[in-house]
This record gives sequence, structure tokens and C-alpha cells, in this order.
Amino acid sequence: MSIDDHSEQTSNSTPAVIAWLDKTLLWTSLIFGGAALAFMTFFSVLNVLVMRKALNSPIQGAEDLLALSLVVIVALSVPFGARTGAHIEIEVLESRMSRAFAKWSMLFVKLLACALLVIMSWRLWESGTKAQKFGETTQQLLISFEPFYYLLSIGIGIYALVVVLDIWQILRNGKVQSIKIGGEL
Repeated sequence: MSIDDHSEQTSNSTPAVIAWLDKTLLWTSLIFGGAALAFMTFFSVLNVLVMRKALNSPIQGAEDLLALSLVVIVALSVPFGARTGAHIEIEVLESRMSRAFAKWSMLFVKLLACALLVIMSWRLWESGTKAQKFGETTQQLLISFEPFYYLLSIGIGIYALVVVLDIWQILRNGKVQSIKIGGEL
């Protein structure tokens, strides 16, 4: 089922919100995550193979840029991974539970996860506001961690929103409808 099929499946406005969120997460992850991954690939090959091995002159601060690019990829992929069902769930006891108990235990776990994600997002934002004051920077180029804390905070906040929408879907349908990767957009 593609994202458009999912939004046409019900006439309620909330599935349209979920479809919009799915498209936004998909394109943001593809464009910005893909650009960060392409940068990391090109830059690491250039730095390690060409500059370090061939010319014996590595790029100053390359590790800083690569680490920050990895932070960008993580911040973009966490909420998208939640919508695709890529995160690990241990369902060992679910086959032994009644459907009602499984549903309510899943709701409890999602509520707990949502609370923890909101706290994490808030603390990351607070860390971002204090990063420059405490001199939190990369080692060589002294790039401030402040915007990266904010990006991680937003990514975790969107993940909390995804969990809230999962809770809504469980209450409404009894299960979570994930993004189907590989379908027509």
C-alpha cells in the first residue's frame, strides 16, 4: 500500500496527517540524509585514499566533519525508522498474551516511550542552549555542537510525535500502519 493509498483509505483528517508526515519524513530523509551520506562517502574517500595514502597530507578536521555528518544522518533517520518499523521490538511473549492484554501492554509501552522521548528532546534542546557557554565543540575545527543538539532534539521530538500517532492508530485500529518502502509515491 503506498502513501497515497493509505491517505485515500479513510476520510478522517488524521490519516491525512499521517500520510503528510510519512511523505515529509521520506523526502527529508532521502534528500538531506542522502546528501549527508554522499558527502561522507566522497569526503572519506578523498581524505583517506587520496590525501592520506597517496599524498601523505590528510585534510585538517576531516574527522570532525565526518562525525557531524553522521549526527545529521542519525537525527534524520530516527523518526523515519520509527515510521517504517525499522526499530527493534522484542515480541517474545506476545504470542502467549491475549489480544486485549497485548494491545494494552503495547499502549503502555508506547506511552512510556513517548514520555521518555519528550524528556530526551527537551534535554537535548537544553544542551544546545548551553553548548556554546560550556565550549562544546569539535576537537580540530572547533565547530559548536549547538545546532547539532537542536537537530537531534527536533528529530527525537518528531519521533515522539510518531509514537503519539502510533498510539492513536492502536486505539483506533488495534495495530500500527507503517510506511511501505519501495511502493509508488
